[in-house]
This record gives sequence, structure tokens and C-alpha cells, in this order.
Amino acid sequence: MIKIYLKPKKEQAIQRRHPWIFSGAIRNIEGEAGDGDAVEVYSSKNEFLAVGHFHEGSIAVRILSYKKRKLDAEFWRSQIKKAAVYRQFLGFPSEATNCYRMVHGEGDGLSGLVVDIYGNTAVLQCHTVGMHREREAIAQAVKDIVEGVEAVFDKSRASLPERYANTIENSYLTGNSAPQNVLENGHRFYVDWERGQKTGFFLDQRDNRQMLSKYAKRKKVLNAFCYSGGFSVYAMQAGAAEVHSIDVSKKAMDWTDKNIELNPTDCLHESIQGKVLDYLKDTEPYEVMVVDPPAFAKRISKRHNAVQGYKRLNAMAMQKMLPGGVLFTFSCSQVIDRQLFYNTIVAAAIEAGRSVKVMHHLSQPADHPVNLFHPEGAYLKGLVLRIE
Repeated sequence: MIKIYLKPKKEQAIQRRHPWIFSGAIRNIEGEAGDGDAVEVYSSKNEFLAVGHFHEGSIAVRILSYKKRKLDAEFWRSQIKKAAVYRQFLGFPSEATNCYRMVHGEGDGLSGLVVDIYGNTAVLQCHTVGMHREREAIAQAVKDIVEGVEAVFDKSRASLPERYANTIENSYLTGNSAPQNVLENGHRFYVDWERGQKTGFFLDQRDNRQMLSKYAKRKKVLNAFCYSGGFSVYAMQAGAAEVHSIDVSKKAMDWTDKNIELNPTDCLHESIQGKVLDYLKDTEPYEVMVVDPPAFAKRISKRHNAVQGYKRLNAMAMQKMLPGGVLFTFSCSQVIDRQLFYNTIVAAAIEAGRSVKVMHHLSQPADHPVNLFHPEGAYLKGLVLRIE
């Protein structure tokens, strides 16, 4: 196996169990390391540290084991088994919920890999070339170990480096399936993993959708950046008086309408295809609002513009809240940490001229675990605010 030697004192991050090694920490490489190759990592004193995948870029190695071992089929089976046991501990799957995250990257010791379960189908998304090269072994392990899985779909093309991505296509690795209706907390959702965003559905908002149910009864609700209408369904099922859903994507609005039909209620619902900021300029105020935009920044270089975008959006949202209204606001940008997001919302409230109470701090659910030694994994930030 190719060996990588670190500069003096650069092993300290690994000894603190952080799963990334940056390119600047590398002293030399013994052998020809290509994108995705398995490598062993050593200190400057020739002490073994870890095994992982090498990658071209600022994150040079993603650690997969702190023991000297081969990254073979047995390794993938053991890691998938650990992830499955943890989900069983959490109660997944259940009669009420058969869609959940089975593997969450660093949170499950598998940096660069996401596996989501939708009924009898697992959707695999690799974020590194090394993981994608192991897709067949991973898919077989998932099918053998995870309860009820009959098909595994690889949806990695959009999440891999462009040069490599251009050589592959999304496809079924084992079995075959089709878009289907799944259950989340007893609510039915249509999921199309082949055409949808990410793996098909935003599973990370499950607990936050459930919390919305506490505040939606008899209220007029806006679900902004609604995608397939998850928050809308929960609000309507909780007894909201009226729900409006808006997204710029026609496909998203079609899926929202489909999900509303799958969960019939007497609540009034209106689907709006358009830009959220344009809509907020002219709309009447709401009693409850959900603002869950796509990531405004995926790189540090875009962070300043992202902060300004979050500030402008949230200031407009606050201005369109009735006194005593409840605002759910989120950021899924990894480069926007929790404190910066909070400070941005403070700035938005000052700009809007509203007094605001923080009711809840929100995050991702337990099937999206955060490795204690990898705080970057806590990517989803949310606040529930009462707007005075």
C-alpha cells in the first residue's frame, strides 16, 4: 500500500481523531498516489497513524481506520454492519418511518459516503473517487445487511470531481426499482431518487418537520423553498388553516402537489412557482413561516456573499410575520457555522426592526450523526423564532 509521511507535529490532528489530512501536512509520499488510492499514513517519526483514501485537493486523505488493515470487502461489511446496528438502536425502520439515513459519512466512520434508505431501495452517494471505486462492495454489503433492501442505486455523478464524474453514469448496482411512496412519521411522500435533489428527499429535516406540527394548528403557513412539500404536509396534517408552498422549480411544485394529494386534509393549500424574495416583497404577512433555502455557499470563498444573502432573506421574512408569529429558519451551508448563522439572524432582526425570541435551536436528526472529533459534520443549523 502507498505510504504517506507527515511533517513534524502534523500528526496531532489525527491523534485527536480528526478524519481529514490536509495536503499541507504531507512531507512526502512513498509510491505513486492517484486520486482514490488506498494509503497508509505515518508520522514524521515513521509511526503508523491511519489508513484512508488519497485525493487530489486540499483534503488529501480521508481516514477510514486507525488500525493497519486492508480496505477489502470484509472492511465494508463491518462498517455497514455498525451503521445498521446504530439505526436499529434508533428504531429504523419502523411502521411509521421507512426512509432514513443508513450511512452518514464521517459520523459513521466512512468519510465520503452517504447511503439513504427509501423503502426497499438504498441510494448510495459517493463524494470521493475512492469511495466510488468501492461502490460494488458497498452495495453488496448494504443489500446483505440492511433489512428490506432489494435494490441499490448509485447516484454519485453530481457529487464527484468533474473529470471523474464525466466517465460514469448513475445506475443500479444491484436489483432494480422505481420511484415510490415512503413513510415518514406516518406521512406519505413520493420520492424519485433518480430525478430528485441529493438522494431524492431531505431526510435531515425529519425532526424539524415534526416540530413544526406543534405550531401550525389553525395558522396561516408559508413554506419557502419548499422542494417536495415536506414541511407543508406536516403543517396541514397538524391542522393548519391555510398553507402556501413556493419554489422556483416546476418539478418541485409538481412533487409538492403529489405529496399533498397523498396526505388529504381539509386545509387550504396553494402551490406557487416563483422566486421567494420576489414573493416576499408583495405578500401579506403570515403567522408561521419556514425558510429553508439551498446552500448559499459551498466554499469558504463564497461565505461573505452567503452571509449577506441569509441576512437579506431573513430580514424580509421577519418583516412579513404577524406579531407573535413563528419563523423556522435554516442554513445547510457547511462553511456557515452555528455561531455565524446566529449572528447573521441577529443582524437580520436588527434590519427588520423586530423584537425576536429564540425558542429552539435546531440541527440534523440522530440518523445523521456528528463525529465528536469532526465538528464540521454539524452542517444543518436552524432556529425557531417568535417574532414580536
